[in-house]
Amino acid sequence: MADPVAEKSGFLKMYMSNHPDTLVAYAKWFGKVKEVITSAEMSAIDCNSMTLSCTLKNGSKKDVRVPIEPPLKGYEDVKPRLLEMKAFAQEGLGMIKAPKISTFEVSRQGWISALIFSPIYLIYLFAGSSLIGLGSFANFVISYTGVTFFAYAAWIVFALHSLEALYTYSLCRRHSTGLAVGAQYVLATALYGFPIWTHLRKMIQAARIDSVMKIQ
Repeated sequence: MADPVAEKSGFLKMYMSNHPDTLVAYAKWFGKVKEVITSAEMSAIDCNSMTLSCTLKNGSKKDVRVPIEPPLKGYEDVKPRLLEMKAFAQEGLGMIKAPKISTFEVSRQGWISALIFSPIYLIYLFAGSSLIGLGSFANFVISYTGVTFFAYAAWIVFALHSLEALYTYSLCRRHSTGLAVGAQYVLATALYGFPIWTHLRKMIQAARIDSVMKIQ
C-alpha cells in the first residue's frame, strides 16, 4: 500500500520551504544536530519520518532523518503533528515556554476505567465490614471468590497504575499544573490508569498547537 503522506510530499516540501526556522528546530531537537545550522530544507517525508537537508555554518551539507513517532495514520494527521513537533522542539530549545494546564478533566474513557476499577478497590476496602450496602456486597462477592483474589487484584492494579502516575507527575511538573490540579491527575492515574494521562497528553497537544497558531 502506498504511503499517503509520501504521495503528497511534493506539496509538503514546497509548503515547508516557507518555514526554514521550523525545519532548523526539527533538525536541532529531533535530529540532535549540534553544529550551527544556517538553513534547512525538507527533502522527503512519509508516515514514519522526514529527511532534512541542512546547510551548516562551515558551508557543508548534512542530511538529517527526523523520526515521526508515533507514525502518522494519514495525510490529515500531518498539520497537527508538525505543529506539535514544532512547539515541542522550540520548548526543548528554550525558544518558547511549555503550555500550562490549569484544569482537571476526565475523558469518557476515564469514566469507563473508573467504573471498571472502583468496584475492585471498594470490595477490597470493605471486605469484612458490617456496614449495610457496600459492606454486605463486598462480603457477598468475597464469599464466592475469596479475599485473597481481590487483595492481589487491587494491589497489582494499583502498583501498575502507580508507575503510570510517575509519568503523569512528570507531565504535570513540566506543564505547571499547580499542586491541586497536578495532585488530581496523579491520584486519578494511580487509581484508573492510562485513560487519565492519555487525555492529559491530548490537552497538552491542543495547547501546544494553539500556542503555535497564535504566534504564526
